[in-house]
Amino acid sequence: MYIREENGERADPAMQPIAALQGASGEFIQELLRRFVGRWITSCRLVGAIEQQAGPREAIRKTTRLKSVSDGKTFPLFQDLGTGATGCCLDSAGPVQAGAAVSRHIAGGCDLVVLNKFGKLEAESRSGLLSAFVSAVEHNAPVLTAVSPKYEAAWSSFASPFFTFLPPEDAAIDQWWRTIHAVR
Repeated sequence: MYIREENGERADPAMQPIAALQGASGEFIQELLRRFVGRWITSCRLVGAIEQQAGPREAIRKTTRLKSVSDGKTFPLFQDLGTGATGCCLDSAGPVQAGAAVSRHIAGGCDLVVLNKFGKLEAESRSGLLSAFVSAVEHNAPVLTAVSPKYEAAWSSFASPFFTFLPPEDAAIDQWWRTIHAVR
């Protein structure tokens, strides 16, 4: 599935097995991913992890979690460093656990892997959901994700030449998925 170059020419971007959303805020892109999952969860085998905020916006760091698309299990994204803390409160353990769970679901079979983003942890090859991205590639499973321009070089190094960027629009995402799903 991932062999996409013929005669030295890159395949049609709509046919790339990995799609990354760019061009909107992280919150908006996560909403697009949640809507996509809501539209397609009953008609195909989706696995993955997407962001879910369970509380008020003021408490975003305490309430944002990764939620498994397959079974609803949640994993923390942030750790509470206490009042006045200025360090990074990203909790790498939660995304690592989510990545391992998604990898197990991928191994069980799926049509598409939806991952909240390729971000700091993945770009630094430290962990995060990196195991799920690698598992998807190893199992030839298409991937829908998001990539901030800040991590575009690391993303390109990881996913080239098998990805395309999509605009943050429901119609564009659905069209890409219909094309990929029809080929599979």
